Amino acid sequence: MAELYKGKPVADALKEKMAADVAALKEKGITPTLAILRVGERDDDLSYERGAMKTCDSVGVAVKNVVLPADVASDSFFETLDGLNNDPEVHGILMFRPLPKHLDGEKARKMLNPDKDVDGCTDYSLAGVFTNTDLGFPPCTAQAAMEILDFYGVECKGKRAAVIGRSLVVGRPAAMMLMHKNATPTICHTRTVDTPSVVREADIVIVCAGQMQAVGKEYFREGQIVIDVGIHYNEETQKLCGDVRFDEAEPIVAAISPVPGGVGSVTTCVLVSHVVEAAKRIAG
Repeated sequence: MAELYKGKPVADALKEKMAADVAALKEKGITPTLAILRVGERDDDLSYERGAMKTCDSVGVAVKNVVLPADVASDSFFETLDGLNNDPEVHGILMFRPLPKHLDGEKARKMLNPDKDVDGCTDYSLAGVFTNTDLGFPPCTAQAAMEILDFYGVECKGKRAAVIGRSLVVGRPAAMMLMHKNATPTICHTRTVDTPSVVREADIVIVCAGQMQAVGKEYFREGQIVIDVGIHYNEETQKLCGDVRFDEAEPIVAAISPVPGGVGSVTTCVLVSHVVEAAKRIAG
């Protein structure tokens, strides 16, 4: 039976620290504020928004909701984004993506003020990940995986790691963050030859393939630590599940993060922690 790396105690620890930081900032007259910029009514956006607002409320971070219609004119959208970029009361911006097709998503990503890019999507933030510096903020899900490893005392130094997935949102930044912890990461992707054999060699496995239950027992061996980043709704079972076939992996590996109850709640806390950090940087 694998140890379950549950997200709740990790999130609780992050919230405790955030609450103390927010209290200290408020004593200086600064209320950390997150602006949530949403276009339309996508179910996944709404779900994440509710989670972010709940976490913000629990630690004293203010939220400014900016909701635009799905057919908002391009000029109006970019004027709104520019206003948030330049609003001194806003410390972080969560811009839901993908944007509707009539809006230039790449232009929006590049226009977003990198100092307020708490979701870690700008080139500036990604440069910070690759250089291991405080430029911008890391992508939240990749950092959430690292927070779980840290909380449960996983020593990365000298360990072999495999990351299944090469997206800029999770895979590549997670690999870089593992390397900064002195692990030796390998990124596996759709063109990797015999991915299961590569993954079985790893001590730490981060699965961010983006495919429901795509990774089964043939990928694993005893002693591994597995972080499952995936989140999907299985129509057949009517339950949430991850990229890993949990019932196959759990009897084999040493530890695994469950879905639900793993990375998701930590990701939201990381987002809010970035808002608090952005406010601290301004406070000096």
